[in-house]
Amino acid sequence: MKKTTLILAVTSLTLFNSFTANADLSPMQEKVKVAMKMEHRTEVDTKRDRNRNPIKALDFFGMKTDMKVIEFAPGNGWYTKILGPVLNDKGELHLAYNAEWLEDLNPLLEKKAFNNTKKLPIPLNWNSAERRYSLGDLNFGMKDADMVLNIREYHNFNLEDKAKLNKAAFDALKSGGKYIIVDHTRRHMQAETREMGRREDPVKVILEVQEAGFILEKSSDMFFRPDDELRYEVGRKTVRGNTDRFSFVFIKP
Repeated sequence: MKKTTLILAVTSLTLFNSFTANADLSPMQEKVKVAMKMEHRTEVDTKRDRNRNPIKALDFFGMKTDMKVIEFAPGNGWYTKILGPVLNDKGELHLAYNAEWLEDLNPLLEKKAFNNTKKLPIPLNWNSAERRYSLGDLNFGMKDADMVLNIREYHNFNLEDKAKLNKAAFDALKSGGKYIIVDHTRRHMQAETREMGRREDPVKVILEVQEAGFILEKSSDMFFRPDDELRYEVGRKTVRGNTDRFSFVFIKP
């Protein structure tokens, strides 16, 4: 009898916790949750959900469903596949990327859930000699964006192009707009090496972005990974998919 009572109590507690967790989700987070289950997302996409935790991350960034958002360098569209449906009814999503590379996202953008997702071609190319991107004269062509997302891409630029990118983000945002940077962590003052090429010193990032006129609003440890020793290239087997990452929200005054 006692065993049955204990099982019922545990079951009730589990259901209660589950209900409470769902009840605590904001309307925006509910839309993220729905987008995560949509058919256009592949098994490769969903396997990354636990590590990237978009429900928590987008809430921390300050995402709202009626925002005008620039997603910088969307890659294969992992975040695009979530952001498009979330912003589709009331907001706008602009994909800032090389024009040719944007063509790979055509099948996705043809879907109804991406009616308000637009291509934003920019002068972005790959410099194979430096193993990083290079930027031309960057201008996002707007002054009223609510948010610019720069997720795991900041490390791909030299100092000159980082300054271009930060200035372009500042110019594109309205007053009070948010500039989001998430990237793989490098130990402070650690030297630039091939092994550290896809990691960033968070202190340097803060100083560089503040130089463009931004104010650091907040940071988060949601992607703190204690077993990432900050010693290895992020693609190595021991840390791949489990890197320590910093998350910053900057505000345009």
